Amino acid sequence: MTKKEERIKYKKLRQNLSDEERDKQSCAIANQLLKLPIWDKQYYHVFLSITEHFEVDTEYILHILAGKDKDVLISKSDFETREMTHYLLTDETKIKKNAYNIPEPVDDPEASGEVQDSKIDVVFVPLLAFDKCGHRVGYGKGFYDRFLSKCKTDVVTIGLSFFEAKDEILDVNPNDFALNYCVTPLKVYQFK
Repeated sequence: MTKKEERIKYKKLRQNLSDEERDKQSCAIANQLLKLPIWDKQYYHVFLSITEHFEVDTEYILHILAGKDKDVLISKSDFETREMTHYLLTDETKIKKNAYNIPEPVDDPEASGEVQDSKIDVVFVPLLAFDKCGHRVGYGKGFYDRFLSKCKTDVVTIGLSFFEAKDEILDVNPNDFALNYCVTPLKVYQFK
């Protein structure tokens, strides 16, 4: 299947999960993350889940990171440039959904401290589907591929998925960033 076909299929599969099942699987994914050799890092970029897209709930991951006293970064998206700017998440950070239902920091995000892409150690990546080579299908706007291209070369990328790996995604393009890991409720996939 092409990425476009995969997007349609996996959006529907996610939508068909009950709220209870999505919550249970999101918790299982967070628990699987504890098996990864990533906890000696300091800066972790986490996407805030878009509930309208039935994404993996990253609230469980945020609790783990808080418990381990890590610096958590969240982003604001610019849909004109398709770039993301990253800010330190603090107790004072106010979050509001933008026009695309993406939860983002509001008011004065600079007050919480903008962090450059090059400082980020670990990125949790949203996706719809992924294959056994670590290629992913996102929403098709290229935000994460652009962002990851500016990160340091040893940044650790971790996809989060309710579903297991596909054999192959057919139309991978040279600008697509492959994942280091993808975590599902049942398994941790490691690539490269």
